[in-house]
Amino acid sequence: MRNKELRENAGLSRGLLYALATIAGLSVANLYYNQPLLHVMGPDLGCGEAQTARIALLTQVGYALGLFFIVPLADLYSRRRIITADLGLLVIALLAMALAPTVGVAWGASVVIGICSVVPQIFVPLAAQYSTPEEKGRNVGIVVSGLLTGILASRVVSGAVGELWGWRTMYYVAAGLMVLSAGVMLRVLPPSESNFRGSYGALMRSLVSLVRTYPALRVYALRAGLAFGSFMGLWSVLAFRMARAPFFAGSDEVGALGLCGVAGALTASFIGRLTGRIGVRRLSVVGALMHLVAWGLFFIADDTYAGLIAGILVLDIGMQCVQLGNQTRMFALCPSASNRMNTIFMTAYFIGGSLGTFASGSAWVIGGWSGVVLAGAVFSLLSLCCTCCSRY
Repeated sequence: MRNKELRENAGLSRGLLYALATIAGLSVANLYYNQPLLHVMGPDLGCGEAQTARIALLTQVGYALGLFFIVPLADLYSRRRIITADLGLLVIALLAMALAPTVGVAWGASVVIGICSVVPQIFVPLAAQYSTPEEKGRNVGIVVSGLLTGILASRVVSGAVGELWGWRTMYYVAAGLMVLSAGVMLRVLPPSESNFRGSYGALMRSLVSLVRTYPALRVYALRAGLAFGSFMGLWSVLAFRMARAPFFAGSDEVGALGLCGVAGALTASFIGRLTGRIGVRRLSVVGALMHLVAWGLFFIADDTYAGLIAGILVLDIGMQCVQLGNQTRMFALCPSASNRMNTIFMTAYFIGGSLGTFASGSAWVIGGWSGVVLAGAVFSLLSLCCTCCSRY
């Protein structure tokens, strides 16, 4: 399989597909390891909650930068080369995080971790472009399910590892997993044709052309980014909330709440198929309304595990309605520019996440949990308004 070049619409082997899904989960997990650990990282690095919260923020900012500057390269150069080089840099950044003596070093490492954790966003368009037409939706759903499972497992694993062996151990383990992932990719990922002929400058300029040419892309990206801002508003401060009364929870308990996200992972392929039946616009409305319901639950029952768990379940399923519905429809706009289209979509997506993380962290410092709920609800309302004010 290694020597057989991938061809558009020719199909992917089951082994390659599941390798993509697994490594997508392992690599995206690097973005979220810090979330259950923030309340123990701060004292160890000698900083307060506001400075510690910037670790999560800068990771998201780095991811947005990687999406914008690295993912388009997959339309221009060998995916195998880009992926393995990216994973190599990721190993170095994870080790730097594990060894960080100060919060400044942790901030720098967080940016690089974010930049280099974009591997799943090369895999998703790869699955969309090279799967047979009848298997595209299913295969994209499988890769996205792997990605979601990685997000889910990252919080659980990092919470447990942080509680047992300290937060730095988690980053040593993550570095080892990325070394293994690079080896697997070198072995199983075949070469593929370039989607673009020209210079890197021309490639990047084509992003502007795509944004201008496809107004639907602008709507898909904006409302998904706003919804992700709402989603990240919870996870960026949940560790701080759980450390206080009445929970006084450790990082392992915060991480275990990530298990609620299994609902999103299990519904990913179903939601992908549902997009074609009810339309992306209706699905986006449903997702935004679910987010508003979730924030209502967080406000009313924030002092109970039942309320938090119910809210997380609703928030996660709503997020998949918005993201997967819009992303699946986005790939159909211009298949030959799949990586660049995904760059535009996911850059907006994670800029939204970064803004949501920043707004939530600021709201926590200023207004406590009530401020966080207000910030999350505002992002959800903006996503809903974006849908209601457009025809896409």
